[in-house]
Amino acid sequence: MNSSVIQLRRQLEALAPNHHHRAHGHVALGVPAIDTHLKGGLGLGLLHEVYAVKAADMAATSGFTAGLVQRMAPDTQTQRARPVVWIRQTMSESEMGRLYPHGLANIGFDPARLISVRVNKAAHLLSAALEATRCASLAAVLIEAWGEPKDLDLTATRRLALAAEHSGTTPLLLRAAAKEQSSAAFTRWQVQAAPSQALAANAPGHPAFNLTLLRNKAGTHGQSWRVEWHHDLSQFRSIDRTNSLSQTAKRQLETRYPDKPTRGKPVLGTVVPLSARQSAATAERRTGTG
Repeated sequence: MNSSVIQLRRQLEALAPNHHHRAHGHVALGVPAIDTHLKGGLGLGLLHEVYAVKAADMAATSGFTAGLVQRMAPDTQTQRARPVVWIRQTMSESEMGRLYPHGLANIGFDPARLISVRVNKAAHLLSAALEATRCASLAAVLIEAWGEPKDLDLTATRRLALAAEHSGTTPLLLRAAAKEQSSAAFTRWQVQAAPSQALAANAPGHPAFNLTLLRNKAGTHGQSWRVEWHHDLSQFRSIDRTNSLSQTAKRQLETRYPDKPTRGKPVLGTVVPLSARQSAATAERRTGTG
């Protein structure tokens, strides 16, 4: 067994050895149109895929996924946010840079929750993903695959889906530089960075995303939405195609920050500083490379 997988197993065993299966449910995005269409939100304990439209959209894809995880309910016993395992191939780090804890914190995600795993081969990526998905103590497992590795086939995704069904942990498979492939995913999403709306003093606005539901086992697919992530509310909000902030979100923000205007000039692209080319002192726990 790969050394990274062995180290990960030890960390998972130390989390809560007696914590087993938990009930499934949904995580609502906070956007009524999406939550209604998904019959309550994104299903927990199920495998979901998130594709970047282009490699350059991987930062937006990561930001959207981190927002989903942030909205997942805390442990019912401790009322603390559950840990999250993020597994990446070294190719992802070569192309996109390392995960940047300060960037995660800027979108409301506590880096202290993160168990980061880095592996070389796709086979090791899947081994680590399966090991983590079997652990019911986690909120989610983010599996970041680069390209179209042959090991990431229908059989591999079925194993992940079965493990998720048993544990209640939600695996999220992030795909970059890859075309759609057969899988056991319950839903499949396509994410692209969208223009954000500038805040006061022309400061960068909230991260914005164009979402397309490519697959949905519980209903129809093909729908598209544009949403923003409001880290202060820990919630996604719908915006129209002309970059106007939804009236509900605007009222909430004006109530919370009465001195700050909620409209401004559009800022091209989405500001989601999740990765950094240079290493920095971090609060994350990192499991080695293998």
